[in-house]
Parts: sequence; C-alpha cells; structure tokens
Amino acid sequence: MGKYKADIRDVEFNLTELLKVQDFKNYGLEDQDVKGILSEYNKFVENEVFPTREPSDQQGVRHVNGKVLAPESLKGLNKSFYDNGWFALALPGECGGTEVPEALYVACMSLATGANCAWTMYPGLTRAALNVLHIKGNSTDKNVIIPKMMTGEWGGTMCLTEAGAGSDVGALRTTAKPLGDGKYSIKGTKIFISSGESDLYENNIHLCLARTPGGAEGTKGISLFVVPRFNFDDSGKVTNTNHVICSKIEHKMGIHASATCEIQFGQEGESIGWMIGEEFHGMETMFIMMNEARLYCGLQGESQANLAYMMTRNYVNERVQFGKEIVHHADIRRTMLRMRAMSRGMRSLCLYTANLFNKAKEDAHYEHLIGLLTPICKAYCSEQGFQVSVDAVQCHGGYGYCTEYGIEQFVRDTKIATIYEGTNAIQAIDFVMRKILKDGGKTITALVQEMAASVQSLDDAKFKKEKDLFQKVLASSQTLMQHIAGYAKNNQHGMVLQNCTDFLQFGSQMVIGWRLMESAILADKKMATANAEDKKYYETKIVDFRVYCAHYLMHNPSLARTIIEFTDDVSALEI
Repeated sequence: MGKYKADIRDVEFNLTELLKVQDFKNYGLEDQDVKGILSEYNKFVENEVFPTREPSDQQGVRHVNGKVLAPESLKGLNKSFYDNGWFALALPGECGGTEVPEALYVACMSLATGANCAWTMYPGLTRAALNVLHIKGNSTDKNVIIPKMMTGEWGGTMCLTEAGAGSDVGALRTTAKPLGDGKYSIKGTKIFISSGESDLYENNIHLCLARTPGGAEGTKGISLFVVPRFNFDDSGKVTNTNHVICSKIEHKMGIHASATCEIQFGQEGESIGWMIGEEFHGMETMFIMMNEARLYCGLQGESQANLAYMMTRNYVNERVQFGKEIVHHADIRRTMLRMRAMSRGMRSLCLYTANLFNKAKEDAHYEHLIGLLTPICKAYCSEQGFQVSVDAVQCHGGYGYCTEYGIEQFVRDTKIATIYEGTNAIQAIDFVMRKILKDGGKTITALVQEMAASVQSLDDAKFKKEKDLFQKVLASSQTLMQHIAGYAKNNQHGMVLQNCTDFLQFGSQMVIGWRLMESAILADKKMATANAEDKKYYETKIVDFRVYCAHYLMHNPSLARTIIEFTDDVSALEI
C-alpha cells in the first residue's frame, strides 16, 4: 500500500494567502491558528483514517441476520473521530459545534475524504441531516436528536430514490398517512441509501420524502419526514423498533465500506415519522441537504485526485526504468504536471466556493454565485477526479492495476461521484436552465466580468499566451450564452438540452482556469520577497496555470465551435 502524503503547503496557500480566511474576525483565528487546526487534522487523517482505507475496502459491508455490519476497522476510527471533536468542526455553536470558516472545514474534510472516501460518508450524511434538523426541525429534533448526532451515537441519512423514481424524484410512491398529533405512518421502499444502516450508530435518523393524501403529482406534492430507525423516549433512550428495515445492501464497483441500502418503511409493521418543514415543500427542505451533498460529491473527486497525485508523485520519484527514475521520462513528467494542475485547480475551486458561504452571511448576492458554482463543483470535479485517478494508475503501470499500491481503489471509489446526487447530465441541465437562463445570465455575466478584470492584471511579458487565450475564451462565453438563449427564446428546448453538458464543461474549465490564474498572479507577486523554499513553491503555481491553459483551457474554443456549429437535433438522429 502506498504512503499517505498531503500537499499541505498548497492547502495553506489557498486558505491563508489566497482566500485569507483568517480575516473573518468573528472566528477569532490568526493564520497560525488556521494552519494549526489543519496540521492536527492532517495528523489524525494520516494516523487513523488512511490506515483503514485498504482493509475496510477489502472487508466491505456485510448483511448478516438482518443487520448491517460495517468493516471492523471503521468502528474505532468512527469513535475516535467524534471523541476528538472533529465532527463538531464548523457546526453551529448552539448545536455544540466548533465554529470555523467554512473553507477550513472543507479543506479538512478533503483530507479525510481522499484518505477513505467510503468512511467519510457516514459522518458526512449525518452532518447534512443535522443541518436540516437544525434549520427546520422541531423541539424533539433539536433537543433530542441533534445532541445524539453530535456525540456520534446516532447517524443520519437522506432517503429520496425509489426503484421507479431515480432521478425523477417526483414519481416516488412512498406515502405518509396522517395519524393525528403530528404523526404520520410512512410506507414505501427507498433504494441506494448511502449509510442507510450500520452498526457504527445505535440509531439512524432517516429524512424521507413521501406524499401525503391529496399531494399533487410530481415534486410539488412531496413533503419531508423524520423517520427514526428505532423509537426513543424524551431522554433519547432507544425503546423499540420503528419497523424501518434494511432489506438488502448493494454490492458495488467501489466505496465497499459504505453501506448502500434498500430501506423499507412500514412493510413489516408501522413506521412512524413526523413532518419537517412545510407540507408539500419537501424538495425545498431536502435541498438544504442535497446542496451540501452535491458539493461533497465534487469534493470526493477533488480530494481523491489530490491524494492520488501525491501518492503517484512518490512512486514516480522512486521507480527506476531504463536507468533513471520514471519522473524523468518526458511523458510521465507531462502527465504528472497535468495531474497536478487539474488537482490543484479543483482544490482551489472547492475552497473558493466554500468561502462564499461565509461571504453570503454578510451579502446575500453571493447565494446566486454559490448556486452557479455548485453544479460545476459536483460535475466537473467528479469527472476530472476520476480521470486523474485513471492517470495515476497509468503512471504506476502494472502495479497500478494491481492492489499493491492502493491506486486502483481511487478509480473504483471516485466513479460513483459522477452518478449519485443527480447525475452529471442533470447537473449540466441545472447549470444552464436554472442557473443561467432563469436569471437571464446575470450571475454568470457578473462572474465573467470579474474574470476579465483578473485577466487584465496578468503580466503581458510573463503570461502573454495565457492572457490572449483567456480573452478569447471569455468572449466566446458571451457568444455561447446568446446562442443558447436564442434556442430557448425560439422554444427549441431540445437544442438547449443537448448542449448543456458541453456548456457546463466550457464554463467549468473557464472557472478553474480563473482560480489558477488568481493563484499564479499572487504567487508571482510574492516571488520577489520569498525565501528559497517559498520561491520554489510559488513557481509551481505559475507552472500550474500555464500547464492548465495549454492542456485544458485550450479545448474551450473547440467546445464553442461544437456548440455553435453542430445544429443537428440529436432526437432526429438514429443510434
């Protein structure tokens, strides 16, 4: 198995030099405090999380006598995670959390996710459910359930998908029959429920979408319910079963240590739940959780790409072929530079987006930018995280295809992020239809203007090729928006939809290029006064930007031509 190694210097650069998260005065943190938390979390990941990656993948989840058993190696880890207070990081103080800037939390979560993606889904889903309960919950949710989640005694899940209603959530058949006194009898079956059941927690709290009597067809008639696995009294003591049953677990390509369950409600007895949020506003309430989950999917791609790169970096500097370390062979070196540029670009985007959550608390207009960037983080980072993992296997050669170095696991674990929480095609449709066309392109136009200002600050002598390319790309973005808006205006919705994925890729590559540009500009300024070690690092930031422009952003003009010049309606073409 390869050795764990995180690119902490680059994480610190993003947090304290580029984003300056220490400037959020309400947290009372200096830059050294930020680095200290990051350092301690990284030690926990290296010493306790990463060692479970391979054994938990090999053992996987088991369904024995109706019980879901998590890999043994995760039980001590899960307890240690909560006991050391890491679950509380960045959660609200009124819940017992430790409030820190969101980008610092995301940076820490990235380290853990890269080290063992499957395990992080248990506390990750619990955290997302807790946030919904905190914002929309009743007194029981807040005074009984949340404290149990904070200690790690209880977990949480998100129950949307059904066999006949995958991405089409509005087609669900799960029902909620009123019983009086705010209680409902929940009946139905949910599939593909991540962390749906396990012995890591004494009780699981399911947030379940269902339709009440009289609920309209589609998503407008759906409400959200809190349905515990086991009933409990006012003190939080588990009493008896609530007849929420895991009927099977899925056997998957990757994330073997994560329990992906089929959950039956009310099939073997009455499952009692209560509504959270308003009736018929279930999707709106669930989106509190879903948006967090979608950003986390992007983080799965980013985090595993970055660790795959770092582990491959160690390997290519040690592996000798033809009398020299393979890092000195041109194609390997080129591949490594591409991997680093993309991985660091994804990191920069995810941390930038996380930082906007803090800014949005002071200025609500940032909410629109968060909405625009969420499908980019989810779709593009999951796609590219998978591709970087494939490149890592290639650099390892035959050893990469084998399990010896633990590299092939990145490929298996990362692929799912392109599929769940809304496939990447759905993210592309959301990006174009809801985040661009719905607001008349105002948010993306404002972002393009901000990018244009960054381009103008590029040094003409040092970055002439990159500056020229970026100016062409920004101009093309405006042309493409007008082109797609023209289809929409003429009610050619099929033409809009068939171009969504290409336009999302165009926008994603443009945005990540911008974040690397901002990093390169800052690094270039700091070179003059930096010490020798820092100069060496800052030079890599300039190289990242140049490599990214040459190997990724260079494809945007071709994407633009495809969108504009391919005018055939694909629905009329034979397959």
